[in-house]
Amino acid sequence: MPGIELDNRLKDLRARHNLTQGELAERVGVSRKTVKTVKKGVFTPSATLALRLTLGVKVEQLFSLRD
Repeated sequence: MPGIELDNRLKDLRARHNLTQGELAERVGVSRKTVKTVKKGVFTPSATLALRLTLGVKVEQLFSLRD
């Protein structure tokens, strides 16, 4: 949908788990660049990737829609 963007709290979650972007990427099986582009909002992750990135929190706690 045009005009709707995805916000994320990926940086906060990484900090809480004391992980670098590279460590998180390795843990979920993607490149560091993928983690970086998701964090910056350049890339919208698939549902599968979003669930893998959550590190035990609900996906709604990591991602939210912004108008």
